[in-house]
Amino acid sequence: MVQGFLLKYAEIGIKGKNRYKFENALCEQTRIKLAKIDGNYNVVREQGRIYAEASGDFDSDEVIETLQRVPGISAISPVEVVEDKSWDNLKKATGDFIEKQYGSACFSFKVKAKRSDKHYIYTSPEICVEMGAYILSRFDRTSVDVHNPEVYIWVEIRDKAYIYSKVYKGAGGMPLGTAGKAMLLLSGGIDSPVAGYMISRRGVNLDAVYFHAPPYTSERAKEKVVELARLVSRYAGKIRLFTVNFTDIQMYIYEKCPHEELTIIMRRYMMRIAEELAVNNGCMGLVTGESIGQVASQTMQSLAVTNEVCSLPVYRPLIAFDKQDIVNIAEKIGTFETSIQPYEDCCTIFVAKHPVTKPEAKVIRNSEKKIEDKIEEMVREAASTAEITELDA
Repeated sequence: MVQGFLLKYAEIGIKGKNRYKFENALCEQTRIKLAKIDGNYNVVREQGRIYAEASGDFDSDEVIETLQRVPGISAISPVEVVEDKSWDNLKKATGDFIEKQYGSACFSFKVKAKRSDKHYIYTSPEICVEMGAYILSRFDRTSVDVHNPEVYIWVEIRDKAYIYSKVYKGAGGMPLGTAGKAMLLLSGGIDSPVAGYMISRRGVNLDAVYFHAPPYTSERAKEKVVELARLVSRYAGKIRLFTVNFTDIQMYIYEKCPHEELTIIMRRYMMRIAEELAVNNGCMGLVTGESIGQVASQTMQSLAVTNEVCSLPVYRPLIAFDKQDIVNIAEKIGTFETSIQPYEDCCTIFVAKHPVTKPEAKVIRNSEKKIEDKIEEMVREAASTAEITELDA
């Protein structure tokens, strides 16, 4: 028997005549991920199923963990692939599979069958009955429970037969590369890496931009953001991180503009720079980790004033999330411990004691007139001199 992994998808199944495009994209992304670990894998698509058949030495746990980071896969099951699907051989293969998986086999079970090969000797219900009887005869400490079994035994009959019983949850969503590319505004906090992960689950490729303000922010703060981008790339694939030196712009705004408006004005210029980088690099939108009301720059009024400077759409996957919801996802994807390292970013360094929470666009525009002499040139300089780091975990 050949070992492999059955990869199930969910939302792709409703794509109608375009489904094959999403299936092909999912196969390609799966091949890319599996190529980075030990083992040889043949990824094939057939009739609503994708299989990664394995050969050579491989670590099953490592394969499952890798596949759980592929957007588009909703569930993963280690399978035994049976080339000779004659009934007697299939029964024996199923028994051998149970023995290998469960040893003494003391549990209640239910057989579930799917027969795509309509010429097979038994129908799906008959396979369930006959295979259940065989399992009971071979393992006398088992029992059948069709309502609440401890173990499901799945048997699928296609060109080959596939046997499996364990199901591991995948990332879900859509395959990378099926929904364009966006520019993620990445800070050293908890939220923006989660936003990057969330948007990548919708099939969006990512670039990212980080605003660095030396000497007010340290090299350790920059290294922290690079590490966060690397962690996000485990799900989002290759990420180009643009590190923008924002010090001169921040200091210029700090010297010329009302301090209670610093956060919102700095945010507007970050968005302008991010959009310029996005347009120059084929991105179709910006992505932020903002959530309504979390801080002064994330009130409804502040978000509206921030949006005013953007012509590209701004996607905010976390807009209605509670902080604990965001923390839970950060812990799941492995970014939380890095995010809470105590290295300040440029946003937190220049926060005013009493920032405006309900800014008016016309007031903010009037304040920005105080910096109009130099600011456009400074923005172009910051965007054109951005340092680029490529990450692909």
